[in-house]
Amino acid sequence: MQTGNKESAVKGNARKGRGGRGGMRREKPEYDQKMLDLARVTRVVKGGRRFRFRATIVIGNRKGKVGVGVAKGTDVSNAIQKAFAAAKKNLVTIPLMGGSIAHEVAGKYGSAKVLLKPATTGRGLIAGGAVRAVMDLLGVRDIVTKSLGSSNKLNVAQATLVALATLKNVAEPVAEVIPTKVSPETKTQDSEEKVEEVKVNG
Repeated sequence: MQTGNKESAVKGNARKGRGGRGGMRREKPEYDQKMLDLARVTRVVKGGRRFRFRATIVIGNRKGKVGVGVAKGTDVSNAIQKAFAAAKKNLVTIPLMGGSIAHEVAGKYGSAKVLLKPATTGRGLIAGGAVRAVMDLLGVRDIVTKSLGSSNKLNVAQATLVALATLKNVAEPVAEVIPTKVSPETKTQDSEEKVEEVKVNG
């Protein structure tokens, strides 16, 4: 009987360790990330060739903050960690208007050009490649974009950030002008003064 109890206790502990009811839940990360590009780069040295990995990552909180980072590392995981840290340093805050942008903007980085136009609610995210990744992680739901020139993912992402940086803050609502009330006494006085002036001039 004791052996059976020990076996059931061991199984229960194993279930908890695998993330069962007693397991700890993972906290949601502060920023979501998307891999734009992962390339192996070669460096020729005296003793031969050295291989490293270059990662390009976009991060954002889908609430108006986004950043792009590029880094190299000896292995893939190291390059991704460095790129994430670089993107976190380059975070920018963009003013949004609902699920779109306030007005049309354009940006250029290197030979890449990007054009961004606001869209009505329900139009959707009309973008591709690096522009779509940046817009998605920024939190834009309705926009029309066009990528011109170079198709290099890093340059397109940087051109998108340059365009977004030129966005102006949403105009503050104009204060309502309340008309001043004029008492009937002042009205009669003004009319009398005007009549007297006319008579004098006549």
